[in-house]
Amino acid sequence: MALVIGIDSSTQSTKAELRDAETGELIATGRATHPPTQPPVSEQDPASWWEALVDAVRQLGEQRKDVVAMSVAGQQHGLALVDTEGASLRPAKLWNDTTSAPNADRLVRDLGAEWWSSTTGSVPVAAFTITKLAYVAEHEPDIIDKVAKVMLPHDYLTWRLSGAHVTDRGDASGTGWFDGVNGSYLPSAISSALGTEADWLDRLPTVLGPLDAAGQISGSVATELGLPSSVVIGPGTGDNMGAALGLGLGTGDVVLSLGTSGTVYAKSNQRTTDSSGAVAGFCDATGAFLPLVCTLNATKVTDTVAQWLGTDAPGLAELALAAGTSPISPVLVPYFDGERTPNRPDSNGIMVGLTNDTSREHLARAAHDGVVCGLLEGLSALENCGGSSSGRLLVVGGGARSTAYRQRLADITGREIHIPESDETVATGAALQAAVVHAATHENATMSETHFDDLATQWSLKNTQVSGPRADGFGDEIRERYRNAASFDDGLCRAPRTPAEPASNM
Repeated sequence: MALVIGIDSSTQSTKAELRDAETGELIATGRATHPPTQPPVSEQDPASWWEALVDAVRQLGEQRKDVVAMSVAGQQHGLALVDTEGASLRPAKLWNDTTSAPNADRLVRDLGAEWWSSTTGSVPVAAFTITKLAYVAEHEPDIIDKVAKVMLPHDYLTWRLSGAHVTDRGDASGTGWFDGVNGSYLPSAISSALGTEADWLDRLPTVLGPLDAAGQISGSVATELGLPSSVVIGPGTGDNMGAALGLGLGTGDVVLSLGTSGTVYAKSNQRTTDSSGAVAGFCDATGAFLPLVCTLNATKVTDTVAQWLGTDAPGLAELALAAGTSPISPVLVPYFDGERTPNRPDSNGIMVGLTNDTSREHLARAAHDGVVCGLLEGLSALENCGGSSSGRLLVVGGGARSTAYRQRLADITGREIHIPESDETVATGAALQAAVVHAATHENATMSETHFDDLATQWSLKNTQVSGPRADGFGDEIRERYRNAASFDDGLCRAPRTPAEPASNM
């Protein structure tokens, strides 16, 4: 039996899945945690990712001897800098490190939002890798002079596995220095970030195609992980791109991800452009595109409201469903931690429409509806810039287990909601990529990229549970009331947050 390993290296942990390359059957799993971070300064030693990967893979058991391929899907946007000896020069800045927000603003002023959008597909924000490189260049110029390799988190782990300094177009599209249409790096973007015309292209990883292998596993690493020396290492990708693979996402399918924060993304045959910055025009891991919108406030909001009402998340869901479907109830704009989409980093949440008849049930439903409407505004932004949403509407993340989130999404959209059978879609997607790359390398070098879709069907990744809307969810009216409330200038914006001091160099 040929087996593959998929790795999900997230901000919090590394998860490993061992799967049958032909059927997708899950054989074993492993998990190891990463050091906690404390935004606005959010940094980790890249070596901790490697230690967690080793730990997670060793948990997969004796059947590791049958592994033929392996791929890594990692947290997007992080910046790892390595010197000529292969040592990390400083802790890696992660996607949720916001100390580079002023650098993002400068980059947009320098070249213009329209240039960034039309050239890279996205307008830089603090999450993007290019802003973090600009931050290091401004505050730690001595480190910049020593950089030999620039890597994203998944690139770093692929490099540790294979010795190859490579990336894929999906993760590269979130850096801010990659043109996903032409498949090329942008020296002018790098120059704007660093304030120099020096050639940095040889310090960036080679961008592999969807079916390209990074190479074989390094001999010493095979021994360390207990794997055969013939294991093929796939190109890897970003976590959102890995999740799209793990869901068997087709063109027009839309994913609403309900975690601590929220994301909306869809598979598209064309790159989207949005000079407002709301929609990031990412590439996917198959040769297509993955436009994406991110919101900061999702299940953390309902967890907070549950505490206010003296209950927990399941209890809040019961209260929300007991409130019925009438739109006559309070409206919550859930900008508890500020907001990224729309770009209101210093805003607070607001509740409008309170009366003496407002009940706990109304408050519980308003909490769920506020999060749902915020995500659906992101979906509208995606549709307005050319993204298609004609396919399935899938809900993933911790919130997908909530009966209230499922029902309110169905009620407000008037559509069926599809719930995948597995939560670990990122690791599954990485395993799928490993299987496809192994097949392309060893069985049929001319195979089509549509093999991703074929194998997703073969692995039953497209199977979902379905929740339908109630007869009249008053979706249009609820969304209109939400838009009106969100447009208020509530006068309660908090003062800008004071960034903590950056971590010292290693």
